Amino acid sequence: MIGPGGGQASSVISTPAGPEPAARPWVLHVDLDQFIAAVEVLRHPELRGRPVVVGGDGDPAKRGVVSTASYEARQYGVHSGLALRTAARRCPDCVFLPVDKAAYEAASAEVMAILWDTGWTTEVLGWDEAFLAVPADDPEQVARDIAARILAGTGLHASVGIGQNKLQAKLATGFGKPDGVFRLTQQNWYDVLGDRPTDALWGIGAKTARRLAVLGIGTVRELAGADPDVLAAEFGPASGPWLILVARGISHSPVSSEPYLARSRGREVTYQQDIADWAEVRAEVIRLAHQVADDVAAEQRPAVRVVVKVRYAPFQTGTHSRTLGGPTADPAAIERAALEALDRFTRRRPVRLLGVRAEFD
Repeated sequence: MIGPGGGQASSVISTPAGPEPAARPWVLHVDLDQFIAAVEVLRHPELRGRPVVVGGDGDPAKRGVVSTASYEARQYGVHSGLALRTAARRCPDCVFLPVDKAAYEAASAEVMAILWDTGWTTEVLGWDEAFLAVPADDPEQVARDIAARILAGTGLHASVGIGQNKLQAKLATGFGKPDGVFRLTQQNWYDVLGDRPTDALWGIGAKTARRLAVLGIGTVRELAGADPDVLAAEFGPASGPWLILVARGISHSPVSSEPYLARSRGREVTYQQDIADWAEVRAEVIRLAHQVADDVAAEQRPAVRVVVKVRYAPFQTGTHSRTLGGPTADPAAIERAALEALDRFTRRRPVRLLGVRAEFD
């Protein structure tokens, strides 16, 4: 018998047959394609294949922003957060529909029930996405089976990302869209992401990417090889090294089946006429703060921070926050913190949008 090194083996070693090796653990990220628009198309089949935009009360002549756009509308440069009026200019043939939160919540509940019925640990991220911890030898087949179950049960299409951790799975989904499956692991991490800008990473936004660029770090590969001490000095002793881990595709966050808990509760209003009188702005912030306080009380979780959002005319947005003295649902404390945050806005220009958000610990 030839041994492993190419020489003659001296004997044959027999080992008893033990239990089958456990299937390899994978994380799957299930993300519903163009979710809100897809729900609307299911309700209005005549809209299939047409550019659909959902936002505000569905009237592009009024102020409001796009909540979601179908893939057909996105070809015209319409995307979430875009002003409805701008969307109408870019795509005159778009069909505009009002937001129907109850319909989307009901559709989401059906999808999540399908995922929970798999028996695998499922972590819900919101209406249209969830992580699953799946032991499997063929995760692609599992992913395709899950997408097929969702389609058969709800009529909605889903893309599925596969990774060795949540970070990899989340990013993989984007490469599988629409209605596809993609695997992203340590083996192909740099081939897929190495030369992409740092804000391609989950958790790194445009602001952080600009700060990294000042340091001469423009790509995922450059961030992965950055000096931890330099980043710790710029972003803090925890956030700096964390950025490097993200760039290397490393995440130790487990998939958790704990019920989804919102990180915040907020209210915001886009006004059809700009508010030029800041006494009225102040009154509106008080009104929104009390609505948020009601939401916090219903959540039965105390808030720790209040954030105020102001969008000036025509479209410049800023936020300021105040940390509460302690966790609380007290309306007076939330109102006071909101007004203190509002006072940090020094420019008294006309306002087109106001928002108040309470954040939980």
